[in-house]
Amino acid sequence: MILEAPVLRRTTSATAAPLVSPPGSGILHLGLGSFHRAHQAVYTAAALRAAGGDWGIVGVASRSRSIVDAMHAQDFLYSVATIAPGTTSLTIPGVHTDAFVGGEQPERVVAQIADPGIRVVSLTVTENGYSYSPATQHLDLDDSTVRADLRGGAPRSAIGQLARGLQERADRGGAPISILSCDNLAANGAHTEKLVREFLLELPGSEGADALAFLDRAVSFPSSMVDRIVPATTPELRARVSSLLGARDDIPVPAEPFTMWAIEDRFAGGRPAWEAGGAVFTNEVGRYEQMKVRLLNGTHSLIAYLGALSGAGTIPEAVGIDAIESAARAVLRTEYEPSIVVPSGVDIRAYESELFERWGNSALGHRTSQVGTDGSVKLRQRIPEPALLALRRGEMPHLIALTVAGYLSCIAPLPGFDPGVHAAAMTDGARERLTGYAASARNGRELAERVIGELQLFGDGLGSQDAFIARVGELIDTIRRAGARAAIADAVSASQTTTSSLTSAEELQP
Repeated sequence: MILEAPVLRRTTSATAAPLVSPPGSGILHLGLGSFHRAHQAVYTAAALRAAGGDWGIVGVASRSRSIVDAMHAQDFLYSVATIAPGTTSLTIPGVHTDAFVGGEQPERVVAQIADPGIRVVSLTVTENGYSYSPATQHLDLDDSTVRADLRGGAPRSAIGQLARGLQERADRGGAPISILSCDNLAANGAHTEKLVREFLLELPGSEGADALAFLDRAVSFPSSMVDRIVPATTPELRARVSSLLGARDDIPVPAEPFTMWAIEDRFAGGRPAWEAGGAVFTNEVGRYEQMKVRLLNGTHSLIAYLGALSGAGTIPEAVGIDAIESAARAVLRTEYEPSIVVPSGVDIRAYESELFERWGNSALGHRTSQVGTDGSVKLRQRIPEPALLALRRGEMPHLIALTVAGYLSCIAPLPGFDPGVHAAAMTDGARERLTGYAASARNGRELAERVIGELQLFGDGLGSQDAFIARVGELIDTIRRAGARAAIADAVSASQTTTSSLTSAEELQP
């Protein structure tokens, strides 16, 4: 029986195939979640098999004691289950050399960053983990954790830990190091560097001066774009993986077959041979970011909110609804694609086709509630610029407006409207505040005005676009009155009319 099987360890029969054995730890990773374990760790395993090196990973979980305990119990081993219809294949990266909880040992995070043996610090702490103000794009000095970190003591914010760790590293002589963000933020390397510098500049007197000089001399902040769909682990997956292994794995990670990593090749202290796992080193990371954040993530959000409102618990169920698929194809092609510059060598039609194959992977079970979570932060990265570009061209981005209407209908429904269990399962740091706005709003227009205009949840650019705000309000009212499918039909039809009009106008030009 599975429960009687031995725990996955380096000595169990399940690991008879050769495992990576890093001779040392050259990487500190902040954010020991499923995505990191199914993405960066897999690329690092391939790099070590191909070229060796002391690139073992010390993993830092922000709060999750259960993951850290399981990593220790399993000799830092776990399975990545690559799932497609009709097949599940397992790999064991085996690249982690240690793991601990940063929230319990913040002083150790600082010490590890200062350790000259660590040459790369990578991060997957989510957009929320960077302690910046979405409105200003600067370090959020009103954040209580940031304020405490600036006063001294063991820092608890990721930016505070990076800054204090680099401070201590500079004091020790300043061995070169790279800080590699792997989160969905535009120009994430430059963004992280700006926040670290702002933290150091806020320190009293000349306290941060040596660290700032060290940053100029020996620290790089390369940008990167990461892409792989990694759903939540379920008890059913644990049982299936343990059965396939013949050993009990308490922390397997499910993932889709597709994976992509585009990286700016600026590493002050060296790096693993990640290209051995398929990573692309490029000076076009920004183009890859736009393509992923808008075409994949932006469309994914629309599918999640409309799916949840339509009773679909998973992304494959949602995209399997004809109306939602039509809306997804329309927003991708007519509203997001015009806002990007395609990276060199990428076939955009093939990329689009692959996106729908990925979303339709019924074996993966990616939940609409998971994709829809934290929309207040995610959508701000995905929708403002494409929407504003369309509005400047004189076009109404009806499907982006529908995305926002779907989000607000899920997270802050108007009185009397029940968005369903899948919307209720979404978590969002802004939910309480937005729910308060919705409770006193008489209609969708009032809710949209308060959230987009007054609160400027999606930035001041969209906050001043009255026509866009009105369109979002109309679609919220349609969702409440007639349901998500009626709102989809309205937005898709309006989008097609706009596209037809533009095409006709272009054909008439000499």
